[in-house]
Amino acid sequence: MPEPTPATFPPRRAAGRGPGWYRGDLHVHSLLSYGADLTPAQLAAAARALGLDFLATTEHNTADGHAHWGPYAGDDLLVILGQEVTTHTGHWLALGLDPGQSVEWRYGVRDDAIGRHLDQVRRHGGLCVAAHPHAPYPHGTSMYPYRCFDAVEVWNGRWASDLPWNADNEATLAEWGRHLAYGLRRGDWQPAVGNSDAHLAGQLGTPHTVVHAEQLSTEAVLAGVRAGRSWVAESSTVDVTLTATTADRSVGVGERLTAEDQPITVRVQVVGVPSGTITLHTERGLVHRATLPADGSGSTAWRTNVDEAGFVRAEVRHPNRHLAALTNPIILD
Repeated sequence: MPEPTPATFPPRRAAGRGPGWYRGDLHVHSLLSYGADLTPAQLAAAARALGLDFLATTEHNTADGHAHWGPYAGDDLLVILGQEVTTHTGHWLALGLDPGQSVEWRYGVRDDAIGRHLDQVRRHGGLCVAAHPHAPYPHGTSMYPYRCFDAVEVWNGRWASDLPWNADNEATLAEWGRHLAYGLRRGDWQPAVGNSDAHLAGQLGTPHTVVHAEQLSTEAVLAGVRAGRSWVAESSTVDVTLTATTADRSVGVGERLTAEDQPITVRVQVVGVPSGTITLHTERGLVHRATLPADGSGSTAWRTNVDEAGFVRAEVRHPNRHLAALTNPIILD
């Protein structure tokens, strides 16, 4: 990689990109991380080939790679500066760091130190994400409660794998789902994200997070994640739309629908999951199931009201039960 200079830091905004849905990977490693063998140039080329709009550089416990990314960012690819903070009792992603800003990692849950390091990131406008909470190695399994963070990496890498270090995504999803209703009631719920944790060729973008942002900038993308205006896709061939509608209003993922006594129609449209299954989930658990046709494109509708559901979220799975997509909730008042 080239020697870093201040001039090579990437811009925080891609020019001319207004409100819309943007796809990106918020957990990516290059040669500066243990076990990774990709250069920034290779990662940027792969991101563009996959149709990603943004990625975050998150090396283990160092900001040394920030200055290498400037030549590879552009109006078509936003690069968010970050770090994977590998504490003794769990990892987390610090996203939206200033150029060269690093975060301390040498502590564990018994040290009662994580709070001040999270605050350090937030003071600079950054976002803090619990990374792969159920990774099957001692310091990878998170001992910190989800409520410490702004979001949770519910999906890390390929959904299911026999690799000994692969995160247990099913366990993370179940834990996140159990805590969602309580968090929404308190007003401090943690949205879900999904990232590849790419170390090797062929991993980038599997999965990635699709975010509604006011523009393609670091601040706007992180604001969309923080608000839960996002969903997670296995690949760029998968598309999901979740809406909740009354007679006079319609909202989407991460938004709030006040319905009083009105009936609510929840709709899901899916592309790219052949013979898959759509399920809807509320605080009562699984409430609706529908099967997609062989071509992978279809929709389903479910009717409810605010007495029956305080939120609704969607999952889409392949016939082998591996996840193809999941959404953050729509909140029903």
